[in-house]
Parts: sequence; C-alpha cells; structure tokens
Amino acid sequence: MPATPQSGAGAVRAALDAARRETLLPIVLTVPTTTVIGGSASLAPLHEALRSSGRRPGEVILTVEGGFPAERRRALLTGLDGLRAIGYLIAIGDLGSGHLPLDLLTDAAPYLVVLSAGLIARVPRDPRRATLGESVSSLARGTGAHVLAPNITHEAQLAAVRGWGVRLAQGPLLAPGPSGRVRVPLPVPQESAVGALLGPRVQEMLLPAVTLDIEATAEDAVEAFSSEPSITSVILVDEYQRPRGSLDRSRFMLSFAGRYGHALHGKKPAIRLADPPRTVPKTTPAIAAMQVAGKANERVYDDLVVIDEVGRCMGILRVSDLIRQVADHDSSFTK
Repeated sequence: MPATPQSGAGAVRAALDAARRETLLPIVLTVPTTTVIGGSASLAPLHEALRSSGRRPGEVILTVEGGFPAERRRALLTGLDGLRAIGYLIAIGDLGSGHLPLDLLTDAAPYLVVLSAGLIARVPRDPRRATLGESVSSLARGTGAHVLAPNITHEAQLAAVRGWGVRLAQGPLLAPGPSGRVRVPLPVPQESAVGALLGPRVQEMLLPAVTLDIEATAEDAVEAFSSEPSITSVILVDEYQRPRGSLDRSRFMLSFAGRYGHALHGKKPAIRLADPPRTVPKTTPAIAAMQVAGKANERVYDDLVVIDEVGRCMGILRVSDLIRQVADHDSSFTK
C-alpha cells in the first residue's frame, strides 16, 4: 500500500523501507502537493534515498495528494513535469474526496489515478458514493490514466469497482494469505448462452506480436519484416508497451518499392508510415472482434492488436484466423 506522509520525509522513509523489504516493483510512494511545489530542494532527500537504495525513478510511482492554493497551480504542474522528465511515473491520489480540482487530470496527465480510500470504504452500501466512484473512474480513464481502487476489503467492493471498469485494485481482500498466495475472487458471470453465441475470446487466438519502440526508424521496421517472411505486421509501442502504431507488411514494404523509397523513408521514424492500431481487449468475443475488423474497408484484413487491462500489447490476431475460428464455431454450434 502507498504511504500517506504529511511531508516529503514520509516518502523518504517509505522508499528506504521498501528497499529494505525488497518490495516488488514498482514502489508506490505518496508525496504532498506542497512538497512538489517546493521544487528540487524539497525533493532532494527523496531522490537521494532512492539512489542509495538502488531504485531508479522509472521503478517508482509518485502519488501526489493534498490541496494547494490556486495561485500555486503552475508551480505544481512545473514540479510534476520535472519529476516526469527525470523518469518518475506520476499519479494523482485521493480522487473522489481529496481536495484536488478534477481538471488537474487534464493538465497533469498522470500515468495513474488512485481513488479515495474513504470513497471505496462506503461502497456499495452508499449508492450515491458508488455513482460518484463510477463517474470519476470514467473521467480518469477518459484522460488516458489507469485507475487504481485502494482499500478493497470486501468482495462487494471489488465487484463494484469492476463494474466501473477499474482493473487495478489493492487492499486486505487481495493480500497474500498464510501460504503466500493471493486469492482473487472471480467476477460473477453475466453471460452464458449469449457468450456461447459470440464465440471464443480473442485471448485464446492471439499470436506473439513483433514490436518496436515508437522511436524506431523505418529501416528498423524493414529489418524486422525481412527477418521472417511470415510476419504480417509490426506494432510500435511506447515505454509502457502500449500500441501506438501498426505497420502492415504489404503497405509498408510498398513504400520502399519505389526508386527513392529508402532515401525518402529509411532514416525517418517508422511511425510516419504507421496506421492507428486497431485494438481489442483480450476478453473480446470473436464476433465482436469481427465487427472491429470490418469497420474500415481499406484495412479489413489488417492484424488486430490484443491488449490487456492496462492497455499493453499482448499479441496480435490475424483476421484470417479469426474468420476461420468463427466459421468453425458456427458450424459446431449448429450441429
């Protein structure tokens, strides 16, 4: 669980404690907005504690909590930008009952949003709090952030946050037992006969994806395609392994077929020639995936990119395989 310090010193103690206990990455530390506003002088002890413990900024999520004067908003955003530039992952904490303006999510562009523990504690016995939780969760996801529900103590709370679309949670209910294993209650199935009609989930059909960093050049992509003739696509991913571009083999290699193709594109970023990735969550039924594939006629046979709960690339799904699976499913279902 993240610490809830009243000053930067609390984050330092939490960092050293996590290092001693060899906590699994990433470390989640909570710092007050006033510490971030204080600039490099206020944050220097935290940087030093992490450095001495062997932790890198990219392995740490800094959760910012607490109110701040409106006139210090620019100083807070500047401090967050500085921490992000160093490599820290930025989170906004206590959303739902904390004293942070909601539009800070748009300006701060956090990696993670942590819902208020007090809000979670009153769900689901308080329908109005549940409505608030669902609303702020949707808002946070709409800004591109992942959402974490803390302090989960009952299965009813876990079911509620799942219903809001939240896929990250922590709390006593999910803590390791005496055996060291974590018991995660399964969601109550909402479909049976309907699910059978929609076919298997795409996670059962996915293939490994060939990925390149989003900053890779077109030459890098050519090399990837040339290494194996069966590669139908290359997926460009960001530092969090989220798909940001899709290179279809036929269209991409055609760009180099011309006389000056290599000269025009070779040293430049491959993302210039990429299409937006067509993503489907791993739990998407085959029939729903077929609908995604058919939305754009000019890309109807492009590979689909299968993503996990936090948007990371898990693999690809070839449309030809999808068609075959759906056809086989339909024939077996009608027998």
